[in-house]
Amino acid sequence: MLSKVSLLLAVFLTAPAFAAEHTVGQKNKAFTQKTLTIKQGDTVHFENQDPFFHNVYSLSDIQTFDLGSYPKGESRDVTFESKGVIPVECAIHPNMSMEISVE
Repeated sequence: MLSKVSLLLAVFLTAPAFAAEHTVGQKNKAFTQKTLTIKQGDTVHFENQDPFFHNVYSLSDIQTFDLGSYPKGESRDVTFESKGVIPVECAIHPNMSMEISVE
């Protein structure tokens, strides 16, 4: 039979770490951050702060996503499950780019 300390230790060591949430804006046809370092399992909210549509995507082998076109005031989310450096761009504005480093 496990002691209370052993049981608590087992629960603590097997409990998943809490994932964090981050926000990256899109303003003046640019991402509000050029780079972002996050932990595996974290979520990034891509918030459109411009008066026109954006379409955030990545074709990375590490994590591919396409958030589709969305207007000012909306955000779309991506949870990053794999470690590595992921380039992120806007399909509508080719000069918009950033990198997300997942540790």
